[in-house]
Amino acid sequence: MEQQIKQGISEALKALYSHELSADDIALQPTRKDFEGTYTFVTFPLARVSRKNPEETGNEIGQYLVENTSVVSGFNTVKGFLNLSISEGSQVQQFAQMFDGANVSESPAFSIPSTGKTVVVEYSSPNTNKPLHLGHLRNNFLGNSVARILEAAGNDVKKVQIINDRGIHICKSMLAWLKFGEGETPETSGLKGDHLVGKYYVEFDKAYKAEIAQLVEDGMEKEQAEKEAPILLEAQEMLRKWEEKDPEIYALWEKMNGWVYNGFNATYERMGVDFDKLYYESDTYLIGRDRVLEGLEKGVFFKKEDGSVWVDLTDEGLDEKLLLRKDGTSVYMTQDIGTALMRFDDFPGLSQLIYTVGNEQEYHFKVLFLILKKLGYEWADACYHLSYGMVDLPTGKMKSREGTVVDADDLIQEMVDTAKARTEELGKIDGFSAEEAAELYEKLGLGAVKYYLMKVDPRKRMLFNPEESIEFQGNTGPFIQYTYARISAILRKASQLGVSIENIDFDQVSEVHQTEKDLIFAIGQYKEKLQLAAETYSPAIIAQFVYDLAKEYNRFYTEISIFNEDDAVLMQFRIALSALTAETIKVGMRLLGIEVPNRM
Repeated sequence: MEQQIKQGISEALKALYSHELSADDIALQPTRKDFEGTYTFVTFPLARVSRKNPEETGNEIGQYLVENTSVVSGFNTVKGFLNLSISEGSQVQQFAQMFDGANVSESPAFSIPSTGKTVVVEYSSPNTNKPLHLGHLRNNFLGNSVARILEAAGNDVKKVQIINDRGIHICKSMLAWLKFGEGETPETSGLKGDHLVGKYYVEFDKAYKAEIAQLVEDGMEKEQAEKEAPILLEAQEMLRKWEEKDPEIYALWEKMNGWVYNGFNATYERMGVDFDKLYYESDTYLIGRDRVLEGLEKGVFFKKEDGSVWVDLTDEGLDEKLLLRKDGTSVYMTQDIGTALMRFDDFPGLSQLIYTVGNEQEYHFKVLFLILKKLGYEWADACYHLSYGMVDLPTGKMKSREGTVVDADDLIQEMVDTAKARTEELGKIDGFSAEEAAELYEKLGLGAVKYYLMKVDPRKRMLFNPEESIEFQGNTGPFIQYTYARISAILRKASQLGVSIENIDFDQVSEVHQTEKDLIFAIGQYKEKLQLAAETYSPAIIAQFVYDLAKEYNRFYTEISIFNEDDAVLMQFRIALSALTAETIKVGMRLLGIEVPNRM
């Protein structure tokens, strides 16, 4: 129907003003609630074409549409805004086209043709020296949701991560465990493996700071002390031995990383995120190092007197960037070069490679993409940094080294526990078994944190408020989940009453209320919002869409009777409208990685 209106406007412009404008270039927007109408067309830009003021232009176009289309039944023009009213029969038929009887999940409202493009989305990419924290939650939920959105928009999507399993930070945890661990393991400590290793990363920092303080007390300058603290020098030596494949160091590395992987996998499973392929820095840095050395031979890079290898980006308005240290060891940039090469080798014809990484790394990715171009890889233009803002808490910024991070496992459990307390308090689990109740708490707790993190534009820094996120009213996950459960109860009742939503004679649907029209319009926005979310890599667009749809349904539920309706066909129509709303909410929430419960 929206396309019909756009085509009608295109024809109106040609007939009235001899002006050619493709229907695809015409934008419609929802009419504001305080004005009559369903769609609004802005006429301000057409003044030079019509040679009339925007209001006169709107009136002429509106009159043309009423006289020449079956879709538009009326209009009103407010300054330069042409508000179009849609004929009731058209809106019912629009709904009939979106609806697919009992097979609501297969409704044409959700079908998107394939683009033929392959897109790789990287997210998570943790270090194996600490567990996942609140920042990783936003990263994982954002990356996973963007992957789901792009796939729903017709792309072949591959979800990947690079596991940062080597480097000085990894050696710090290993060294601290050797010094202070006394053979402690996940089994003997009762800790998840990633938590145990993270514990020794914190222990290293404590010992490091103590040594710096002692050196300063002995008369050394602080800056020098930070470089010459014995425990840091030991960690640097451990890194050199690791790169030389020292058997003892390598075995320790494999053992402790194994602990961490087991811990990560348990967290990922609970979070509901997964990956199609894993990359390891311990593999990719070697490829990157080889490319850097080749670039050095070709004059793309240069070597300083101390033997370190650099790239000069001053002509691009940046600075010089280290690629290999003087001792030959690699840096993050080295492994990222190797990782990019591996991905384009692994996925021939790759259309885009998306890096989901916080905005503190924007400079890093500018440099990476420039280096890839300098090395002659044309596909460097297909690399994109999905930069997102950090997550703060009311208590302030998190610091991994000091052990002040908000652990992802702890936060998820806290949200589930809070969901349990709130649900029991509201009495929403009558008739639930213990297992069913536990499943509900899990869905509500995870839904609350996922939705709260996804509803904010990715580019914005945000404050996460756990208490606010779990509310059953307002713009929250639980509110939307409760709306879905409410509709599910209505559909169960309809089934019990023997009311079928198959083979509805939509031609017999009598006058529909404005609330029903608004709900049909809201459902019809799904594909447009999906496409916009895919183009902008913003799950926030889907979150807002689903929230608006839930609000529209609750207004419909409050204002319109379903089961007290005497007209049997109209009752069927309203149940069908409820069913398609529920499925749209379910599909939208699934794009955010959120499950919806059938009962609450």
